[in-house]
Amino acid sequence: MTPTVRGTQLARLLGRWHALPARRRSPDYAALAGAVRGLLADGRLPLGVRLPAERELADSLGISRTTVSAAYRELRESGHLNSRRGAGSWTTLPKGHRVAGSGLWMADDDLDLIDLSCAALSAPDEMMTAAQRALEDFPRYLGGAGYHPTGILELRAAVADQYTARGLLTSPEQIMITNGVLHALDLVMRLLVPAGSSVLVESPTYPNALAALGARRARITTHGLDEAGWDGDLLFGALLQTRPRMAYLIPEFQNPTGHLMPAETRERLVATAQRTGTDLVIDESFVDLALDGQEIPPAVASFDRHGRVLTVGGLSKPFWGGLRIGWVRASAPTVQRLAAARVGVDTAGPVLDQLVGVHLLSMAGKVIADRRKQLAAQRDALLAAVAEHLPTWRVIRPSGGVTLWAELDGPVSSALARAVESMGVRIAPGPRFGVDGTLERFLRLPFTQPIPELLDGVRRIAAARYDLDRTGSRPQWSEPELIA
Repeated sequence: MTPTVRGTQLARLLGRWHALPARRRSPDYAALAGAVRGLLADGRLPLGVRLPAERELADSLGISRTTVSAAYRELRESGHLNSRRGAGSWTTLPKGHRVAGSGLWMADDDLDLIDLSCAALSAPDEMMTAAQRALEDFPRYLGGAGYHPTGILELRAAVADQYTARGLLTSPEQIMITNGVLHALDLVMRLLVPAGSSVLVESPTYPNALAALGARRARITTHGLDEAGWDGDLLFGALLQTRPRMAYLIPEFQNPTGHLMPAETRERLVATAQRTGTDLVIDESFVDLALDGQEIPPAVASFDRHGRVLTVGGLSKPFWGGLRIGWVRASAPTVQRLAAARVGVDTAGPVLDQLVGVHLLSMAGKVIADRRKQLAAQRDALLAAVAEHLPTWRVIRPSGGVTLWAELDGPVSSALARAVESMGVRIAPGPRFGVDGTLERFLRLPFTQPIPELLDGVRRIAAARYDLDRTGSRPQWSEPELIA
């Protein structure tokens, strides 16, 4: 079923579209068409969505139907709208291009490169202590076969205790240890998402999750986040209309926007998913990284009474990405089904790494407190640098996580990424975090690097942005760039 945006919903997304200074010089129909194109470019209005009928939108906006008809006609002419008599009009991109948003980056030994494409921290000082203690425990496991499809009991118990301490009673039987969060997500999708199934994701979202969904040949629909986060009316409406097999969401310091989902939205999300038969996969990779001392709302799984919520998490973001420890929290029967699915993938994870994880979690209080202090200082330094060198960019100060999501002064994200590479900076452009090549007005900037690197990186980005204006190399909607 094709999802539909109601007139009142689209009017709310458009906001004060007719009052923006750049649009006051245009006829109303051209301003309205431009505002809709802006929503598509930003990813707030998904592709393939049926727009409201002309009369309905006219009533919602308080304008004439003639104005809406002319705006729709302009959108059809620019390639942003397909219409069929009797069927309606739905959003698309010029020439039908669908541009891949995911990509592959690899570690680089170039010491002069400032890598702002990777949102990851170096290992904490406690890593060596945890490794030494793990080696002392290692002999206890050498007498067995070493295969633990759901993970060693010590680590499963330690992870379960973390959830219980947050108010979500959890037993070790509800935990499965994986080789990182992405491995956890892959196993969950193998269990829940047959090829061709519908899956709902946020836009923007974690690019490697999009790549994993693409590998499963999932039919992806999106819920566009705005500057305030999730629009409950639109999110629940999308669930009710499309009834996806699965929804993948990041409620704590969403990657890449940094938004924190309110408790009321979490509760209604679970209730709506139960009505639609949708399994919720909740990514809690950043749940420990609250930077302003705020209280985190109850876990999404705390509202679940029917086994609809599967939570994935791991040690990569708060501790170190080189330690490939992730997990799934689900009902005990679901964990056993995941273990059966895992046998055809990798059987089990490394025992020694899991022992390191046990000892790191025993030091979590100090490590995470230090991480929060470090990240808060780096966040504030990055915000100040962007305000100084790129004052026309709009950035909302995130209260947690590891990234800023910047709205640029034009749809130049991919062009800027190419330009700044020659200056020794690697960045991840907005389209990497969406589907179909949208989000060209946005850029993710992590604050996981040392402050001097962050400041130098912003200065180089600002210089590259200036050069783009000087040379006039701006991408045009009529010729969208195709990324192979």
